[in-house]
Formats: sequence, C-alpha cells, structure tokens
Amino acid sequence: MLSKNNLVKLAGILLLLTASFFGGQLVASRFAPQSPSSTSETLSTDGSSANSSGNVSDSSAESPSDSSSASSSAIASAAENWGLSFQEDGQPPVANATFDELKAYNAYYAEDTDEKVLYLTFDCGYENGNTEPILDALKKHHAPATFFVVGTFISSEPELIKRMHDEGHIVGNHTYHHPDMSQISTKEAFEKELKDVEDLYTEITGESMTKYYRPPQGKYSTENLQMAKDLGYQTFFWSLAYVDWYQDDQPSKAEAFDKLLGRIHPGAIVLLHSTSSTNAQILDELLGKWEEMGYRFRALDELGI
Repeated sequence: MLSKNNLVKLAGILLLLTASFFGGQLVASRFAPQSPSSTSETLSTDGSSANSSGNVSDSSAESPSDSSSASSSAIASAAENWGLSFQEDGQPPVANATFDELKAYNAYYAEDTDEKVLYLTFDCGYENGNTEPILDALKKHHAPATFFVVGTFISSEPELIKRMHDEGHIVGNHTYHHPDMSQISTKEAFEKELKDVEDLYTEITGESMTKYYRPPQGKYSTENLQMAKDLGYQTFFWSLAYVDWYQDDQPSKAEAFDKLLGRIHPGAIVLLHSTSSTNAQILDELLGKWEEMGYRFRALDELGI
C-alpha cells in the first residue's frame, strides 16, 4: 500500500508527463508544414475529392506543402503527381515544378508569357460520341488542338484519328494501357507503352506520330521524364483543368465556365477530356468567350516560338 506522500509524488509525476506530452504536440503542430491556403486548389485527373475549402480536387494530386516556396523547389526524384495551386484568377497557378526545371527534361505545363495565347489539349480514353462535336467547334473557330490518345481509342476510332490529322490537329501519346508510368522502372517497358501507340498511328495515317507525351493521371518521376526525353519526346502537363471526367456526374455549364473562364491565363495549356458531354456542349461558346477576352489559339508545336 502506497503512503499518502508517495501517492502525491506519483500524481505529480503523472501530471508532469501529461503536460510534457500535450506541450510537445502543440509545438509540433505549430511548426508542421502547412497545406495551401483555402483559396487554392490542386487538380490532376481521375479520382476527385473535396479539399478543405470545399473545392473539388484530385485525391491523387499532391499539393505543395508550402505554396510560397513551391515554385522554387526542385522536381522530386520519387514518383509524384502533377498538381496545381491556384492563387489568383487570371494568373498562372503554382505548380509542382517551375518552367526552367521542367524545360531541362523537354517538359512543359504552360508558356511563360504575358501574351494572351492558349494551347488546347484533350485526353482521349475512349469514345462516347462527344469527340465529333468537339472537332466541329474547333473547326468553326480555326482552333488547333492536341489530342492525347490511348491504345484503345486509337485502335477503335481510326476515322476520328484520320479526321484529327486531316484537320491539322496533333495526335499525341497518352500510352497504350494508361498505366501509372512512374512505377515503370525499365526503359524497355516505358518505350513499349509509347511505341505501341506510335505503330497504330502510323498504320492509320501512314505518317510518323508527333512525339508529344502526356503521363496518365499526371503521375511522373524525374526518371520517367528523362526516359521520355531520351526517346525524343516532349512531355506536356497542364496549367488549367477541371473535374470533367465523371460520366455520371458531369459539371453544369455554369460550373465549367466558372473554372475555365475565371482561371484562364496567358500561355495556358488547357486540359479537357473528350469524353465529357459538358465539354462537347459548351466548347463552341467557350472558345468564343475566350476570343472575346482577347485570347488566340496556338498549337503545341508553336509553344515558345
């Protein structure tokens, strides 16, 4: 049986340990990396969730731990997900890497310019009837675009591929199987994902494919970027996109315009999905609104010229 004095000492020790624990927790939380401000949003493609501000963002996209220093950070050598933090409407977002860091790998996410130009790109995973009206709108506005296609799309839709080619658009490489390319460690396996798409394109058009590559879901590593460069590819991420890929939960016209008009900026590479019925319905009007804002459309092969 403990004496009264011993009980008092034991209680004092327990109180001291408790105070030390909670004090340590307070210090740790004070100096832990902070997430981007409530006005920011990260966005990649495939698999969204709501962030703390209620904006929709990609659950696989990694937001910079400190948006004020993200633009000067080196590209991570480990697997990374392309992500953007929007700070101010009409201005380029803060990205995972800077223009110069990406350029070392022949990679881009926008053009560093004050000129009101933008670059239209579409990711094509499969066909559901929306690519034709998208092509119609582009033709009406004389707007060049790049369509990043996967193997199933290019093999099942040769007539659409021919139309893209014949109407002056670029057909880019989105890999054959749409895997997480950051998990592919050998150059041989990496090359096969791209080469199989190249071969199909040549069979359909009789021409070599333009070596433009977009990593599926924006997942990449420095090793991947170097592999693509070694194979003669340029890699294209994006500086403007929105959650348009859920077939059963398509954004409204108002939601689409809110993102795509408010966040457009000089030199933007815009990512849209060709499977989106919203995109098919609004593209004609959207292109007109961008033109009214003073923007001109350029092909990716003019980037930086």
